[in-house]
Amino acid sequence: MHKLSRDDLLSLERYAAQRGEFRARAIAHKRARTLSLGTHATLLFEDRLTVQYQVQEMLRVERIFEAAGIEEELAAYNPLIPDGRNLKATLLLEYADEAERRRALAGLGGIEHRLFAQVDGFDPIPVRADEDLDRSTDAKTSAVHFLRFEFADAAIAALRGGAALAFGIDDPRMPLRATVGEPLRGALLADFD
Repeated sequence: MHKLSRDDLLSLERYAAQRGEFRARAIAHKRARTLSLGTHATLLFEDRLTVQYQVQEMLRVERIFEAAGIEEELAAYNPLIPDGRNLKATLLLEYADEAERRRALAGLGGIEHRLFAQVDGFDPIPVRADEDLDRSTDAKTSAVHFLRFEFADAAIAALRGGAALAFGIDDPRMPLRATVGEPLRGALLADFD
């Protein structure tokens, strides 16, 4: 997947006119790229469209229209687009009640480093979390983390051949595992093209 450039983005005026339709398409696309690991942990697998939506929204909210500002947003979000050998995801640690969220996040410092991907027949693939900046301390973690999973050629070939794919958290504080079903599996396979 190639990275976004300014030419791929709509001007603020054009985006305002098309926002409703674009937003509906992006939300439906995100829904198909989401994996619930458990009650409080969700993975949203990023791709070019999810990143474009995020950039367009940031430009809109911040009223950014100058080239330098647009380039800064692209530089911040383009690393979330998979490059054909990896999957990139946003980990969302979700708690509806604010007090419960604060308590839970206070007890989950470093949890983002305990995620893994597992292709059937292969060793777990460890996560690379928050490469842009640290979002966790020993005392607490953030509710949002950016993740990268690097796949070997043999694992990608096995996935294309029908091997199962799962993601999980290997930590006694939140031991979770979920197998990827359709249509998400198909969407993730396309990220390797």
